[in-house]
Amino acid sequence: MKSTQFPLTVSDLESAPDDGNRYEVIEGELYVSAAPSFFHQRVLLKLAVALDVYLRDHPAGVVAPGVGVIFDELNGVIPDLVFLTHETQEQILRGGRLTAAPEIVVEILSPGAGNEKRDRVLKRHLYSAQGVHEYWIVDADAKTVEVYRQRKDAGLKLAASLHSGDELTSSVLPGFRISLAQLFAE
Repeated sequence: MKSTQFPLTVSDLESAPDDGNRYEVIEGELYVSAAPSFFHQRVLLKLAVALDVYLRDHPAGVVAPGVGVIFDELNGVIPDLVFLTHETQEQILRGGRLTAAPEIVVEILSPGAGNEKRDRVLKRHLYSAQGVHEYWIVDADAKTVEVYRQRKDAGLKLAASLHSGDELTSSVLPGFRISLAQLFAE
């Protein structure tokens, strides 16, 4: 759901009710998402665990689900999952929220055309402009993953469209891999 009454700020979100919904502001527009589904959360957990296991052997940084990322007063979002290096964490973690782009952002699509447009268009544009290195869009229903990578002077561009039988890898995390069959197994 989107509100177009007037430009809202991240500060306005501080007074949002704790009602199980996720409130985000992108370019001053309020976006509300209902609580995620069971399958959404299972996929999120599997991906977070796979990244966490990788990071135990390759301690390059940290992974965190559902952390607020405040780019500026008109842009505050809550990605499903982020990865950031230790160096980036030291630079941008303030008051429990991130104040600039993490290296990897993951969004798991929620049902509905509005939610899909927000993740595929609005957030991709925002993450591209803010310098996210990789953006993974996970479609749990279609069991696919799209990987966008930052290109010089071109922003985030589609680098891979993955389906069953494929493995998700990352240029940011050399050696990381998870099969889509494992990620989407019920």
